[in-house]
Amino acid sequence: MFTLSNLPFGPNALEPYISARTLEFHYGKHHQAYVDNLNKLIAGTSWESMSLEDIIKGVAGQADQAAIFNNAAQVYNHDFFWQSLRPVSETMAPQGKLLVALETSFGSLDKFYEEFKAAALSQFGSGWAWLVKEGEGLKIVKTANADTPMAHDGQALLALDVWEHAYYLDYQNRRGDFIEAIIKNLLNWDFANHNFESYV
Repeated sequence: MFTLSNLPFGPNALEPYISARTLEFHYGKHHQAYVDNLNKLIAGTSWESMSLEDIIKGVAGQADQAAIFNNAAQVYNHDFFWQSLRPVSETMAPQGKLLVALETSFGSLDKFYEEFKAAALSQFGSGWAWLVKEGEGLKIVKTANADTPMAHDGQALLALDVWEHAYYLDYQNRRGDFIEAIIKNLLNWDFANHNFESYV
């Protein structure tokens, strides 16, 4: 049985960019529902004793297992997204090898921000924007709905949730404002650096 992972910050830690009310619904309702649905779907099956990652890789691409994939991947994606955010009180920026990789892959840190925002903004409908490691470099990818780089052996460093429930209470239809607020104020570069180092 899976349980809802604890948030790595308090309910008010992301304000004013993400409100406690948004977290109440996004984390407490939507994320919790994915966990609950997954547990119901795998009860009494061989998937019940497997890790979240093994379930996702095991059912990816199987049409008859789409419900399991969608809920398992959404649990994973949300866990990853929360880790990709840092409290407003913690100031940080990419450093060291990760900064070099960002500048090499995108030309500059500002260019990365520009391309990451463009990718997140252009994701049609629900989905995600990701910074991933590919070979010696980095690239930005988009995934629709519950899809996740991990299902395709991708090495994710950061995730940005652009499902409507991630921002509608605070930003209504202004997805671009939400994305810019996250990129400028809440990205957890310590988490990204840890992931980057683990893939080297």
